[in-house]
Amino acid sequence: MSDFMRVIYNEQMADLAHLLGEMAGLAGAAMDRATQSLLQADLALAEQVITESDRIAELIQDAEEKAFALLALQAPVAGDLRQVVSAIQIVADVNRMGALALHVAKVARRRHPNHALPEAVNGYFAEMGRIAVNMGAGAKEVLETRDPERAAQLNEDDEAMDDLHRHLFSLLMDRDWKYGVAAAVDVTLLGRYYERFADHAVEIGRRVIFLVTGVLPPDPDVEA
Repeated sequence: MSDFMRVIYNEQMADLAHLLGEMAGLAGAAMDRATQSLLQADLALAEQVITESDRIAELIQDAEEKAFALLALQAPVAGDLRQVVSAIQIVADVNRMGALALHVAKVARRRHPNHALPEAVNGYFAEMGRIAVNMGAGAKEVLETRDPERAAQLNEDDEAMDDLHRHLFSLLMDRDWKYGVAAAVDVTLLGRYYERFADHAVEIGRRVIFLVTGVLPPDPDVEA
């Protein structure tokens, strides 16, 4: 790659990295509003998340086009190819994060004017929402800074999310559960949405570590 093409490539990669960070930030903000709509049975907030999902979809398409253009026009190899392929995979993770926030908002809208959650589990989802929003912000940060240490911290946040999810599942399986089948289904689905949101943030962190070090950390969801 000539010096001129190297400059162009670096500029295009920097532009793509900024776009990926913006998308992760939007996904985190969407999950924040979706959580509030869920806890407060706030239809306006749920509708805002649903409407603004189009913006994330537009950015996803833009990022995909930029990444594939880099592959087609720059024909990267070695470390450069690793960056582009990782960017394509990160686009997919951010896309799923936005979709999961959208799922939460749609549950809140579907149950309105009633609350989707029994009051007994509000505390669980308030904390799961807090962790998810922090992980969305963390994903944005590591995409912009490419700090491998900060990226690794996302896995620690995910462990807290997994603990909450396990406790929530235990509550659902308790014979004293008194809120009916419909509520149990909603709680099960919503808990999974938050858990998966966190998993995708962790995956972004793994990809950033791979970009910087050339070594992909083990998948924490796969037992050794």
